[in-house]
Amino acid sequence: MNTDVPEPITGRCGYIAIVGQPNVGKSTLLNHLLGFKLSITSRKPQTTRHTILGIKTLDDVQLIFVDTPGIHQLQKKAINRVMNRTALNAIHGVDVVVFVVDRLQWSEGDQIVARQLKNSSIPVIVAINKIDRIAEHKDLLEYLNLVQNHLPDAELIPISALHGQHLDMLEQAIIRHIPQSEHHYPADQITDRSERFLAAEIVREKITRQLGAELPYQVTVEIEEFKDEGGLKRISALILVERDGQKKIIIGAGGQRLKKIGQQARLDMEHLFDCKVMLNLWVKVRSGWSDDERALRSLGYVD
Repeated sequence: MNTDVPEPITGRCGYIAIVGQPNVGKSTLLNHLLGFKLSITSRKPQTTRHTILGIKTLDDVQLIFVDTPGIHQLQKKAINRVMNRTALNAIHGVDVVVFVVDRLQWSEGDQIVARQLKNSSIPVIVAINKIDRIAEHKDLLEYLNLVQNHLPDAELIPISALHGQHLDMLEQAIIRHIPQSEHHYPADQITDRSERFLAAEIVREKITRQLGAELPYQVTVEIEEFKDEGGLKRISALILVERDGQKKIIIGAGGQRLKKIGQQARLDMEHLFDCKVMLNLWVKVRSGWSDDERALRSLGYVD
């Protein structure tokens, strides 16, 4: 008879979904919690389009953060419906949800998220972000009461993701909900995403930041070549748009805008991959890709 007693589990490990409307600071929060820039950021709403795992190991505790696309009301195209579905699905099967809201602005979109969370048994922490922009303390207190009325069982923590205010308090609140478990990833791993995926996201971030208000939402990036040659990575990226006019915007006069996007993306890749990068960019028109679920699946939008 086998009398071996299994070793007790001494560590803790759990999943944390970061959810909220577009542009409330979810990706900035994840990057600051990790101490590493994993998710791309910009002032443009819906910058995050994919679920991204960010892994942080603190001695015996492993936190697996799930950064999600912003949940929004407008679902005119397939890409919007897919992103909403992805974000709402992330709520299920995690150990705790961090619901990020933007200072004093409770909207119908926040209410949609709150309804989903209210019907769930998963612990919820509401992170009221950008408190550095709140002038009056009484305004914050009134807003905290409003949020608590919508989510009476949630824990509320005012933060500034950009400036790192109260993130230690938020992290400790998260850890209290993390169950005993073996760690799922090695201690030095920071994401489950491939270098190929991260390269595509870097290019998309530079497009987003370069174009600002001119940015067409129907832009995505597909990596066609990713070769590791020791101290050099050769990367070819295809920027997909839906119309010729969008292609002209991204290329710019004399190709200068595309050149600048490539230069900035290459520098970030060299920093991330810690090697030289040879980056080639092309822009191609693929009509209707953002409203075609089959095309979205081939481009990695449907997990």
